[in-house]
Amino acid sequence: MFDVVIVGGGPGGLQAALTLGRARRRVLLCDSGPRRNSLAVEVHNFVTRDGTPPDDFRAIARAQLADYPSVEIADARVESITGARGAFEVHAGARTVTARRILLATGMVDELLPIDGFRELWGHAIFQCPYCHGWEVRDQRWGFLALPHGAAHLLPFALLIRAWSQAVTVFTGGAVEVDAAARDKLAAAGVRLETAPVARLAREDQRLVAVELAGGAAVPCDVLFAQPPQRQLELVRALGLALDDEGFVAIDPMKRETSVPGIYAAGDLTTRSQAAVLAAAAGMQAAAALNVDLALDAAR
Repeated sequence: MFDVVIVGGGPGGLQAALTLGRARRRVLLCDSGPRRNSLAVEVHNFVTRDGTPPDDFRAIARAQLADYPSVEIADARVESITGARGAFEVHAGARTVTARRILLATGMVDELLPIDGFRELWGHAIFQCPYCHGWEVRDQRWGFLALPHGAAHLLPFALLIRAWSQAVTVFTGGAVEVDAAARDKLAAAGVRLETAPVARLAREDQRLVAVELAGGAAVPCDVLFAQPPQRQLELVRALGLALDDEGFVAIDPMKRETSVPGIYAAGDLTTRSQAAVLAAAAGMQAAAALNVDLALDAAR
């Protein structure tokens, strides 16, 4: 019987395992990969870890967890979770274990856009977060591909990224309406607006050259920011957890417990505000709440 089984070995899961290990809880951390940021060269905007390759980040974390004998790491895929609070059954690889609580730190699956060149450039010249990648590509020619599910954030995001580059073009792909007031603000800020559908991304290997529009126009561009749709892993969907309007797992903001008693969640699967440091912070918060929950159980 484990106190907690953590599903996912990214920053959120690793931090939760560390926190629970230091609290002397018996923990199984299951991590089968592949990691969501597999194409990223370095972790950024994480104090003391800025510039660390993701594989090194995980190796350092695992080495530190080895000092806590109550924490076990399994390179195994969790196939299913059944049971209820206090007695979950977790089927991971060839093993079936029981756990009092579950912590999901599985991240999300990015659904890459069906635009010629998008998949090849993803993680190399196409990014989601300027805080994570903006410094390295500062003062280059930036594009922002606005998508319908994030239409409300078009104007603030376009104005925000001008801190990194004065050469910014917003592409709506013909799918997002921009009202007159927003157009005026973009123009006043020197942001170019292109509303034609995007035909393809011209590239040289993993380097973006231009965004080609329907009709033949090509807009020179070195970097493209886009936030494609995301979906939960099938494992998470099978648990029947309540999701918010954007498809993220709904949690108690303090305890980080989901709608299913005994199942907690931390990291990217709960929010569009996604970064390694944010996932780690959420992992610690969830672990602390779990530890209190387990302590109260023992006192009953």
